[in-house]
Amino acid sequence: MPHPEKHPDLHGNVPDSCPAVLLLVDVLNPLRFEGSERFVPRAVEVGQRIAALKAAFKRAGIPAIYINDNAARWRSDVRLVLEECLSEDAPGRPLARLLVPEPCDYVVLKPKHSGFYSTPLDTLLVYLRARRLILTGFSVERCLLFTANDAFLRDYELFVPRDCTAAIDEDDAHAAFRILERVLGATTTPADDLDLARLTRDGS
Repeated sequence: MPHPEKHPDLHGNVPDSCPAVLLLVDVLNPLRFEGSERFVPRAVEVGQRIAALKAAFKRAGIPAIYINDNAARWRSDVRLVLEECLSEDAPGRPLARLLVPEPCDYVVLKPKHSGFYSTPLDTLLVYLRARRLILTGFSVERCLLFTANDAFLRDYELFVPRDCTAAIDEDDAHAAFRILERVLGATTTPADDLDLARLTRDGS
């Protein structure tokens, strides 16, 4: 476990500090899979809500961390991921254009489903002094759920705005939210109902 008291901003790499952090899971996604044409409109609609939530969180001083697949090439370069997602033939291009990372955002590239597996996310959250994680993105029954499981094991308070994520199959989405709510204790209120004052409060 790192000790942020020794180097409170991780040598300038983590200048922010906030009890709450927004996680954007696999929102930079080319969506190249069979049947994606049916999923893309729903993903874009969700992406619009995520973008609005991210903007509101930025005004409230809540940092954002992109947790994204590394395009299966084992090259830790978000520029290559963006280039693929923004290419003209990528079905997910409209989604990626909504959520291009800003200079103030953090980016963690992951090799597997969970954002915690073989990534620096643990260290980053410790230095941010985060206790509450708001998870958004795709898909709720896969990478988002795996990330939430690992966050639960680390005693984070979890929020998964129901309208800021989606699954390819609605039955899978219902099953995932059942686990999130009943097993992991996540709050799944819509984004507009999140209490920013409570999320950013230092106390419980």
